[in-house]
Amino acid sequence: MSDLQSSASTDETVHDQRGQVRRVVMSSLLGTVIEYYDFLLYSTMAALVFGRLYFPSSNGAVSTIAAFGTLAAGYVARPLGGVLFGHFGDRLGRKSMLILSMSLMGGASFLIGVLPTFHTIGIAAPILLVVLRLVQGIAVGGEWGGAALMVIEHAESDKRGTLAGVMQMGSPLGSLASTVAVLAVTALPDESFMLWGWRIPFLISAILLAIGLYVRLSVVESPVFAQAVEEASAVKSQRIPALQVLRRPRALILATAVGIGPFVMTALISSHILAYGPAVGYDKSDVVRTLLFTSFTALVCIPLFSALSDRLGRRTVSLAGAVGAIVFAFPLYAMVGSGSVFVLTIGLMIAMVMQNALYAPLAPMLSEMFGTGVRYTGVSMGYQMASLLGAGFTPMIAAWLVDMNDDSSIPLSLLMVAGAAITIVGISQLRESRGRDLTSDISSTSV
Repeated sequence: MSDLQSSASTDETVHDQRGQVRRVVMSSLLGTVIEYYDFLLYSTMAALVFGRLYFPSSNGAVSTIAAFGTLAAGYVARPLGGVLFGHFGDRLGRKSMLILSMSLMGGASFLIGVLPTFHTIGIAAPILLVVLRLVQGIAVGGEWGGAALMVIEHAESDKRGTLAGVMQMGSPLGSLASTVAVLAVTALPDESFMLWGWRIPFLISAILLAIGLYVRLSVVESPVFAQAVEEASAVKSQRIPALQVLRRPRALILATAVGIGPFVMTALISSHILAYGPAVGYDKSDVVRTLLFTSFTALVCIPLFSALSDRLGRRTVSLAGAVGAIVFAFPLYAMVGSGSVFVLTIGLMIAMVMQNALYAPLAPMLSEMFGTGVRYTGVSMGYQMASLLGAGFTPMIAAWLVDMNDDSSIPLSLLMVAGAAITIVGISQLRESRGRDLTSDISSTSV
C-alpha cells in the first residue's frame, strides 16, 4: 500500500510540475504579447502619426526622421532596463521584476494614449512623448530576459528551445495584435484617425495590463534561481551582476553580435517599411495589411525554428537564417519596388522566415551563455544591446539614407547584409550550447 501511495505521490508531483511549467510558459507568452503590443504599436504610430502631431515640419522627411528618433530613444533605454531589472532579478528573483516591467509598460502606453499634441501644449508634448518612450524601453529591457529565463529555467534541458519558442511567439502575436488595432483605426477617415482614432490602441493597454498581471501573479519563482539562492552562499552576497558580466565581456559581446542581424531585419521589414512603402507608391493601409501576413509567418516559423534548435543546435539554425538574409537582401527590395501589393507581401514573408531563423534560437542560446547569478543581467544586456544597435537606430538611418540617395533601396539591402554578417561573425566564435547545465557556474559566463 505504501508503494502505491508513493507512486501516486510521485505521479501527482510530476503532474503538478508539468502544470506549473505550462502556467509559466503561458504567463511568459502573455506577458511578452502585451509588452510587444505596446512597444511595436509605438513603432507603427511613429511612422504614421507622431511626425505630424508631435514634430511638425514643412518637410515631411524631417518629421518622419524626428519621429523615428523617439523610436530610437526607446531602444537606447532598453539596455538600461536590462541592467536595472537584471541586477534585481539576479538578486531578488525573476517573478517580481516581471510584474514591475509589465506595469511600467502598460502605464506608459496608456499615458501616450491621452498625451496632448504639439499644437495643444507646445514643446512639452514631444518631451513627454520621449519620456514615456524611455519608460517603455526600460520596461521592455527587463521583460524579455526575465520571461525567457522563467521558461528556460523551468524547462528540461532537451525542451528549452521548444518551450522558449512558445514564449517567443509573443513577439509576432504582439505585432499581430498591434497591426490589427492599427488596421482598425486607419479605416477611419483620415481626419478622425489623426484627431482621436490613433489613441484607441494605446488606451486598450490598460485592459491588457489587468489581464496580464492577473496571470503573472499565479506563477512560482524559477527553480534554478531558488536552488542557487539555497546552495550558492549566494547570489545575494555576490558583487554587482553587471560588473561580473563586464569583467569578462566576451560573452556579452558575442550575445550582442548574434542578436544584431535579426533586429536589423525587424527594423527594416516591420518599422521602416511603413514609411518606405508609401514613399514608393503603396497605400499605407496596404502596407499595414502586409504586416498581418508577416506576423502569421512568424507564428509558424518561430516555434518551428526554436524546436529545431533543440535538435540541430542553436548555431546551425541561426547561421542558416543569416546566410538566407544575405542572399535575399537585394531580391527583397526589388520585390518591394515592384509596385505590386502581392509581390510586396510575398517578399516580406520570405524575409520574415529568415528573420525568424535568426531570432528563434536567441532565448536558449543567450541563457546558456551565462551562470545563474548573472544570467538575468547577461541575457538582458546582450539582447537589449543587440536591439539598440540592430533596431534602435536602423529606421532613422534607413530613412536618412533613402532621402540622401534619391529613394534608392540599395542602402537598405546593404544594411540587411551588414547586420547578418555581424551575426555570422558572432556565431563563428561560439561553442554549441544546446543541453548545457544551467545550475553550474553560478556567477560566471560560459563562453
